[in-house]
Amino acid sequence: MAKKEEYLRKPEWLKIKLNTNENYTDLKKMMREKNLHTVCEEAKCPNIHECWAVRRTATFMILGSVCTRACRFCAVKTGLPTELDLAEPERVADSVALMNLKHAVITMVARDDLKDGGAKVLAETVRAIRRKSPFTTVEVLPSDLSGEYENLKILMDAKPDILNHNIETVRELTPRVRARATYERSLQFLKRAKDMQPNIPTKSSLMIGLGETKEQIIATMDDLRANDVDIITIGQYLQPTKKHLKVQKYYHPDEFNELREIALSKGFSHCEAGPLVRSSYHADEQVNAAAKQRQAQA
Repeated sequence: MAKKEEYLRKPEWLKIKLNTNENYTDLKKMMREKNLHTVCEEAKCPNIHECWAVRRTATFMILGSVCTRACRFCAVKTGLPTELDLAEPERVADSVALMNLKHAVITMVARDDLKDGGAKVLAETVRAIRRKSPFTTVEVLPSDLSGEYENLKILMDAKPDILNHNIETVRELTPRVRARATYERSLQFLKRAKDMQPNIPTKSSLMIGLGETKEQIIATMDDLRANDVDIITIGQYLQPTKKHLKVQKYYHPDEFNELREIALSKGFSHCEAGPLVRSSYHADEQVNAAAKQRQAQA
């Protein structure tokens, strides 16, 4: 008889408080009416109730809900995407204005089927939000846009307030965890973004619990700082379905606190670290300086 697969039991500190108040239901209704997607729902983010119901923030996911990559940690659907929706930037901008957001995060599925990787639509979304909500700060969380310089330039020319691109995991685990993306290409992507627009903060996220060592986590911090990344977020990997990679370790909150202190000691301007931290967690708190700078120039 085959041995039943063993799964680590979730610790107490990973229990999520559900909140489906009016903010939550209003936001969900608007997303459906505008035919918009959020990574909050598609990637089964554990913070959806806090962000939607309490903070009234959301991370919009554009370019459809089907990704061309099949990363082994991610719950977003994989397959062949549908046609390009060129009206999507205006709908997202309308929703940002309607919600009166101070900070909007725009992410995307990987679109390796497009020559520009989706850069033009993402850049136009930034510009549309600027037109309709001039005092809203905009953070973009793109794929690596196939690693093409010109694709990244299209996006950076739109001048988002933060360029966020996730390294996801340590170098040694990247081939097993990510699909098509590479560790070095992500570092290059972040460095190019900083070279193109030195005044725009860059940010990256690391999920832990996949079997990495503390030394590998610290080495990843060093690699990000060596490529001028300003902000880092560190969170616990949670297995979205039984088809995805299993959790190898649940880190204690004290361990996350230690990693935060190490990150800050290495020169990151900000570090969010905790069991439920995700790439855009409390993103609105990370751009106060950028918001003040841009509004002063307006």
